[in-house]
Amino acid sequence: MPIRIQDSLPARATLEGENIFVMTEHRAIHQDIRPLNVLILNLMPTKIVTETQLLRKLSNTPLQVSVEFLQTASYIPQHTDSNHLESFYTTFDKIKDRKFDGMIITGAPLDYVRFEDVTYWEELCTIMDWGKTHVHCTLHLCWGAFAGLYHFYGLERYDMDEKLSGVYAHKVLKKTSPLFRGFDDIFYAPQSRAMGIDAAKITSVPELELMAVSDEAGVTIVKTTDSRHFFITCHPEYDSDTLAKEYYRDLEKGLNPKIPCNYFPDDDPNKTPIVNWRSTGQLLYSNWLNYYVYQTTPYDVKEIE
Repeated sequence: MPIRIQDSLPARATLEGENIFVMTEHRAIHQDIRPLNVLILNLMPTKIVTETQLLRKLSNTPLQVSVEFLQTASYIPQHTDSNHLESFYTTFDKIKDRKFDGMIITGAPLDYVRFEDVTYWEELCTIMDWGKTHVHCTLHLCWGAFAGLYHFYGLERYDMDEKLSGVYAHKVLKKTSPLFRGFDDIFYAPQSRAMGIDAAKITSVPELELMAVSDEAGVTIVKTTDSRHFFITCHPEYDSDTLAKEYYRDLEKGLNPKIPCNYFPDDDPNKTPIVNWRSTGQLLYSNWLNYYVYQTTPYDVKEIE
């Protein structure tokens, strides 16, 4: 799929090096086609890494996708160069009158922080509410999934005593769902969080469907019955070394983290992890983009309601 991004976005060189078809703005404007407009609210401190991971997964269908990145105005990230944010990110005030085919709200490293204590919580709630009338389909990832379930349905998370970190087996519950086209009955995906939510809370809400679970990691994928919102607690977009980097980062901080489960061969951090979730990530993002955005969004994006 030709994924449409700004010409100088750092992710461009990485993606082109992987033989991913990246279409620059200059080339895109000369094609007579309406691309899907996808907005990514990137709440992660590692902005460029997250950009690259998500763009890679959105690049595996024949669709043309125009991607824009959104940052919060109420909190200025401390780990990203200000020039990068100024060049490649916008704020809500600048896009609030527009409509988008899809939106992705990423996770954030906010374990053990109450939602109401998050600096940008009020702004995030405003964006999520705006998305109900200005975005055809929204994908909430990890912390963003728990935030969405809490904001829209009042579903409280629970905090874990120890961080859940590793690659876990997950069971598909809705095998006929287009989201799982091409999936095996059991799929593997990384998890990296210290919060969870009881499955009983999900099933108690008529507007929600429990789509996938894990014996070890719990609730994994939830969607609304109208297929306008997806809540995903795992990270199928992670690179092969993402969990390793998180592990060594926590070691350096003196947090004494456990070795990520089912990740390093023989649980030896000196050995290179073997990826068993790459196809899951490609299928999940491609299926979401195709069946829940492209197939159902109005041709005239202004008609989204």
